[in-house]
Amino acid sequence: MAKKKKKVVRKKVPATRVKKKKVRRAAAGNGARTKLATRDRETMSKLVNLADTVVTSAAKKRNADPHLDVPTRSLSNVKYNTRKRFIEMGSNTNRRHLFNLSQAKSYMQTMLVGSGCKQLIEQDKNTSIRGLYYMLKHTIEGTKENTFEEQSDCDPVIEDMEVLLGSLREELHLYADKKGEMVGNLTLLDNGDEIDCSRMGSGGYGIPSIVEPHVLQFKKCQAKFVLHVEKGTVWQRFNEDKFWRKHNCILTHGGGQPPRGVRRLLNRLHNELKLPVYCLLDNDPWGYYIYSVIKQGSINLAYESQRMAIPEARFMGLRSKDYERCDLSSSVKIDLNDNDRKRAKQIAKYPWFEKKKAWQKEIARMLENDFKLEVEALLSKDISYVTEEYVPARLKDRDWLD
Repeated sequence: MAKKKKKVVRKKVPATRVKKKKVRRAAAGNGARTKLATRDRETMSKLVNLADTVVTSAAKKRNADPHLDVPTRSLSNVKYNTRKRFIEMGSNTNRRHLFNLSQAKSYMQTMLVGSGCKQLIEQDKNTSIRGLYYMLKHTIEGTKENTFEEQSDCDPVIEDMEVLLGSLREELHLYADKKGEMVGNLTLLDNGDEIDCSRMGSGGYGIPSIVEPHVLQFKKCQAKFVLHVEKGTVWQRFNEDKFWRKHNCILTHGGGQPPRGVRRLLNRLHNELKLPVYCLLDNDPWGYYIYSVIKQGSINLAYESQRMAIPEARFMGLRSKDYERCDLSSSVKIDLNDNDRKRAKQIAKYPWFEKKKAWQKEIARMLENDFKLEVEALLSKDISYVTEEYVPARLKDRDWLD
């Protein structure tokens, strides 16, 4: 006798559960991640809390005045910490109101940048600060007004967002263009790829904008110090002469004013690998300022000094006395202009230079000379004078400024 087939009863799935599944699939389809990394969860929480305060304020029936208190990024809100030996941001803030006609646009731009960063974090994507500018730039509906006219309008708002949230640019999934190179006796891992910086040929390792430990790790280092030079032309001379191999060091440059990625990398090389950092910069107010930024941090980015400043960095040159000491030709002198003189006097009053007799003497002598010198001036002596004589002599004599 044939067995009766057992009737299969299918369980009904509640409509609410079906709906949730559809929502999850839709979110995944839009590029959003189902799970955020711990670091991204913290940043996302800050962004959501910021948006919530605006919504809560706007929802009030009376006295609704949505506003943001943005920490002030100026000299008036910066102090020099004598114990830590770098500059820090103070507690002053600028209040930005939505219902103030002169502030409404900057308020809107701030919230727009926050929204763009939230989108990047949700999708686990990174973009350049220029990329974010194009993501957010559009004409506001019903008007002829653009959200941003130029990238220079957007960049300061990104920095405002950093200080407002207490988050680094990298945590907002933003990076800047590469600017700077490195070569030397160091092996590192960059996003899992092993890079031997002693095997870079005639070029070098392009220092990325994001050099945090989750992206870049040091695997092996035999170098004894770091020599940071101001510009790529001088760096190329050191690289071609294999200075880093002869003197067992790491050689870097930042293309003039070093960007944050270069400064952060120098900080990590110094603090994590315990390498001394020596700076070879121009003998002019700009070179002095670059050294100041590397050593004590910058006024505009005082909130990041902890992870960027190198108080133990040393200024190797050029020095105001090098014109005579190196017997340079008069053709390499560049006359100071009024702006140079004014800037030099301002730098002399910086609290981290003001009480240092050696620096006061250095700046006074440059003003007395009434000319400035670029590092390239040493090439007039001999194409390899800077690599074979000048820097080796300064290292041997321990002749530098603190």
